[in-house]
Amino acid sequence: MREQALFDKIDLHLIRVLHTVLTDRSVSRAAIRLGMYQPAVSAALKRLRDLAGDPLLVRSGTGMVPTDAGLRMIEPAAAILRSAEMLFSDARGFDPQTATGTFRIAASDYLDPMFLPLLVAQIKSLAPLMRIEIHPLTSDSDYHAHLSLGQVDVVIGNWLKPPEDLHMARLLDDDLVSLVNKDHPATRRGWDADTWLAVDHIAPTPLHPGARGIIDQMLDEVGLRRNIAARCAHFSLIPDMVASSLLVLTTGRQYCERFTERLPVKVLECPIALPRLVYYQLWHERTHSSASARWLRERIKAVAASLRPAPVGALAQ
Repeated sequence: MREQALFDKIDLHLIRVLHTVLTDRSVSRAAIRLGMYQPAVSAALKRLRDLAGDPLLVRSGTGMVPTDAGLRMIEPAAAILRSAEMLFSDARGFDPQTATGTFRIAASDYLDPMFLPLLVAQIKSLAPLMRIEIHPLTSDSDYHAHLSLGQVDVVIGNWLKPPEDLHMARLLDDDLVSLVNKDHPATRRGWDADTWLAVDHIAPTPLHPGARGIIDQMLDEVGLRRNIAARCAHFSLIPDMVASSLLVLTTGRQYCERFTERLPVKVLECPIALPRLVYYQLWHERTHSSASARWLRERIKAVAASLRPAPVGALAQ
C-alpha cells in the first residue's frame, strides 16, 4: 500500500482507539473509556490490524498483551494525540476557565514540600477542567526525551549546571543546611568541616549509576568527600529517617524547615561554604510558544515566588 493511500485511511479517532486498546490491553475496558460499544472497538481494531499487517494485541493466558509492533506504536500514538489536543486549542488562545486537556509536570521531590500541593491547588482553582499529571524525576527519567516527545510539558528541579539546550527560567534559590535529630551530638558540640564530612550522611539515590548528586558535585569542586552511609530514592521519606537516627541530611533550608514542627529534628548550619541551591523550570522549544504551556509556566513561577521567604527588613516592619 502506497504511503499516501495508507495515510488517507487513518483518522484521529482510529489513533485514539489504537492507543486506548494497547494501553488498557482489553477491548472491553477500552470501549468503556472511549464511550463506545464493544463491537465498534473490535471493528476499529480489525481496521488497525489490517493497516499495520500485525495483530497488535494478542491473547496471553487470561489477558491480552501488545505485540512488539503494538508496543512500538504506543508512544507515537500518544504523541499524536497530545499534539492534536494542542493544535486548535492553542490557536484559539488559552482560556483557563473553559480549557480541557492535561498538564504534565515532572518535578524533583527535593523541592519545598509545599510547592506541588500549592501548584495543583492553584491550577485546579483557575483551570478547573484541566487534568494534571505529576511525574517523578527518577533513575528511569530521561527528561530531555520526555520534553521533546511531549510526555511532559515542564521539568522542575535543581541542577549545578542546567542544560543549555532547553529553555529555562530560574524559580528560587536557597542556602544549604543540615537536618539532624534534635539529640544529635552536633546540636550540643557543634561541628567543623572535618566532623561534618565524617558523620553519617543520608543522600538521594543517584538518577543513574555513577551519577553524583548536587551536594557531592559541589564538594568535588573543592576536593572534599563526605561519608554517605545511606541512600534513599524517596526524598520525602528522608526527614523521618533523620528523626529516628543519627543520619544527617543536607539540602535547602526551606525544605528542612518544613519538618521542624512535625518531627524531632533541628536545622544546623553547614560548616563548609557551598553554593546556594538553585531551582529551575525547563521546557522544550516545541512548547515554547504554546499558550497553555506559557500559562502553566506562569503559574509555576507565581507559586515559587509565593514560597520565597520574606526579606529580613520586611519581617521587621
